[in-house]
Amino acid sequence: MSSSALGNEPQHTQTPHPAPRRPKMALAAWIALLVLLTAELMNMLDQSVVLTALPAIQESTGAGPVAVQWLTTAYSLPIAVGLITGGRLGDIYGRRRILLIGTVVFTAASLLCGLATGPGMLIGARLLQGAGVAVMIPQVLATMHVTFEGHNRSKAFGLYGAVLAIANVLGPVLGGVLTQADLFELSWRPIFLVNVPVGLAVLLLGRTFIPESTVRKADRLDVVGMLLSGLAIVLILFPLTEGHAHRWPLWCFVMLAVGVLVLGVFLRHQRRRQGNAPLVTLPLFRIRQFSGGMAADLLHGLLCGLFFMTWTLYLQRGLGLSPLEAAVAFVLLSVGELGGATVAAKTAGRFARRLPQAGALIATAAMVTYGFQIGSHQADLTLWAMTAPVVLIGFGLGMVSGPLIDLSLARVPHEDAGSASGLFNTAIHLGIALGTALTAVVFFAITGGSPDGAVNRDAFVTVLWWVSGLLALMWALMFCLPKQPGNQSD
Repeated sequence: MSSSALGNEPQHTQTPHPAPRRPKMALAAWIALLVLLTAELMNMLDQSVVLTALPAIQESTGAGPVAVQWLTTAYSLPIAVGLITGGRLGDIYGRRRILLIGTVVFTAASLLCGLATGPGMLIGARLLQGAGVAVMIPQVLATMHVTFEGHNRSKAFGLYGAVLAIANVLGPVLGGVLTQADLFELSWRPIFLVNVPVGLAVLLLGRTFIPESTVRKADRLDVVGMLLSGLAIVLILFPLTEGHAHRWPLWCFVMLAVGVLVLGVFLRHQRRRQGNAPLVTLPLFRIRQFSGGMAADLLHGLLCGLFFMTWTLYLQRGLGLSPLEAAVAFVLLSVGELGGATVAAKTAGRFARRLPQAGALIATAAMVTYGFQIGSHQADLTLWAMTAPVVLIGFGLGMVSGPLIDLSLARVPHEDAGSASGLFNTAIHLGIALGTALTAVVFFAITGGSPDGAVNRDAFVTVLWWVSGLLALMWALMFCLPKQPGNQSD
């Protein structure tokens, strides 16, 4: 199916002409968008669905603090390693085809997660899930970028931001509800098994409604670049995740140094391959709004990885809430996120960078307020009392995702959509992996894995100050985005 059949500009047009009117999306376009957003929803849900189930997983599998970290890192790490390659695979072999292949791998890995008998098998299945996502998810943004134009594009990315906002919180809610329900005495396992029917639906509808798109000039894959980029990311993330458990031995710092060195070799290799099917199109970074937006997206992922994992441990250990009660707290945050994402989708780019910057400031103020509230109320803090700051945190974060992605990718040529999408997705997933690794320094270094409520409360307050600082830095980076609506060359 061609993009014109979806009521949009042809996907290979280099200088698309904006429609003078705002045409409505055809039904096929809505279905294609729904399938793409569902694929992204599965990815984001499985990033966070384990959060409220962590205590139950620990109890049934005997997983320690390091294994708990790896339940999230094992998912984020292969994604961070493989997203750039996944984007180029879509450019070469077809974005729909690669998305469907990734969906098959992800769905099968979800089934293995649900059947896991111990932490080792579960972590291995999470690695396979991440590998599926690495080739599946770059095709979502790339297909949206080349398929939708004008007002339809802003609407599509607004809905994409809403899905991210919902998924960030729906995952922990779903994890808490399914774990508490103990369906068929399976405890936490249904949080993964639910992906199987959803994945099958994506496969069936995606094959029919998602338009195929490729880049004619991308005729081969940069295998050396793929290996160098993956090695650099592993060498950097592994010691950050394992360092605290081993009390930061010398090999951690050696791996970090070698990782930075390999990253430099990768960049040198990419400079030499420009014009010869590189893995990363380096001229993209000359686009100020792309490079600044990608840096802001990296921080966005970092603060989410740090905040959400430690928040669920604070709620259940610091306040003694059950998984279901912790899920209610996530519902409060999701209400705020949905509100912020709705504002972003309704405005459809009219406020340019001012909207995501306002969201970052709102979230920062709410984080600081929440920190003081926790410090003053200690163990007596109730769900009702924390409603206002939690909803405002969600509202601010919900205003960021969609506009940040839309404004950052607006000037990317269609032939570089796969590379740009892979880079942008890599930024947020690498940020999540780094944020999860940072919990060892900011949270677990204080708690030592202890279930003591007072210790977990103090550690989480420290996390909030870190997250507030990251939000402020993200706000500053958004000055790279266009100031005025429609001025994409700003």
